[in-house]
Amino acid sequence: MSLDIDQIVVHQLIKRDEDELSLILRDSLLSPTHEVEVMLEELHRVYSAKNKAYGLFNEESELRDTLRECRGGQQDFLAFTRAATGRLRDELAKYPFAEGGIVLFAQYRYLAVEYLLISVLNSQSSMRVNEALEISTTHYLDINHADIVARIDLTEWETQPDSTRYLTFLRGRVGRKVADFFMDFLGASQGLDAKAQNRTLLQAVDDYCEEVSLDKQSRQEYRQQVHQYCSDQLKSGDEITITELSHQLPEVNEQSFVGFTEQQGYEFEESFPADRSTLRQLTKFSGSGGGLTMNFDALLLNERIFWDPTTDTLTIKGTPPNLRDQLQRRLKEH
Repeated sequence: MSLDIDQIVVHQLIKRDEDELSLILRDSLLSPTHEVEVMLEELHRVYSAKNKAYGLFNEESELRDTLRECRGGQQDFLAFTRAATGRLRDELAKYPFAEGGIVLFAQYRYLAVEYLLISVLNSQSSMRVNEALEISTTHYLDINHADIVARIDLTEWETQPDSTRYLTFLRGRVGRKVADFFMDFLGASQGLDAKAQNRTLLQAVDDYCEEVSLDKQSRQEYRQQVHQYCSDQLKSGDEITITELSHQLPEVNEQSFVGFTEQQGYEFEESFPADRSTLRQLTKFSGSGGGLTMNFDALLLNERIFWDPTTDTLTIKGTPPNLRDQLQRRLKEH
């Protein structure tokens, strides 16, 4: 991985009691040792693979102003991170789920793009066997489950000030409150809605198939082609471009997909990130609730799976062998 660390530092938040979060602040930056590089590369990889929300700084953002001073040389990076960690503590302390953690600030370059990543990492305990074959406890940073993370694309922020997507963050496992707390700390608001863009794409595909009167099989093949393109973009780390997608789809009745979207006035960004969970609806039906979880290939609808909207009943012909085996064993108990 071609990742070059410019500046990196960690501080610590410690929960002393139910109402107090105290700070331990470093007096110097970390040296970019091999261990530090491996840690940041792993955090970068994990973060890049997750679905993210997009945002931009508010006009009154204190973090934006101090970051701008830091980038302009009026404040050094260490001082910037020490002050920011204090503000982070103040915001986090407002919430009942507030816990301690390691606060990491990393300014680095990846593929000619400069980033600032800010994360609160939790520590976990595990067991290890040392050289003397003795068992002891060890602590490690739980990077795979990091959910309080934000990253600023410094290159885009400084070259495209009107962008609505230079800042990304995770919503987190604790729910919407994590997003609220991090947005307050960053002084930011939501920008590009990637999920909404993906939902609009799904609607446009369905509307196009209806407009050009494709039959059931042709519609599903068309959806499959759209899904394949979007999946390829997701795997390569590239974004969805409607014009590029249209070039890979056949024209029907001399009507291109991009021409249809422009004619109908769909509001697409020039490009936008693929959202895996939304795009799955192109080829699968899924849902859960009331103790029932189900998903199946869209091709099976009206072939092996039938829905009666009047009674809201699904009829399944031919159950999976492992499910059938469980049902048969359970029936023998009665």
